[in-house]
Amino acid sequence: MVSIKDFAKAYEPQQMKNIADLETVDSNIEIKKETRKDQNNEEYKVMFIVVNGEEYRVPPSVVAQLKAVIEAKPDIASFKVTRTGQGMGTKYQVISL
Repeated sequence: MVSIKDFAKAYEPQQMKNIADLETVDSNIEIKKETRKDQNNEEYKVMFIVVNGEEYRVPPSVVAQLKAVIEAKPDIASFKVTRTGQGMGTKYQVISL
């Protein structure tokens, strides 16, 4: 049995991870699009992939960059996404592997 105090110390709120958190991404992985509600009960749209049971958000700018990479290299098997900045100033770069 775990006390509520010990549980609270170890608690981490659930937060969707980001595609840039992955070392590599298979280019054939299924992408999902959903409309969800935030803590204020307002709807928002999200694109994400599921890797090992974890959801990873895919920003639209990553999809746009990946499209350009695919046009140059149609047989791409995997890629990596790097991220700089934070919040609204976050920038992503898609790197073909």
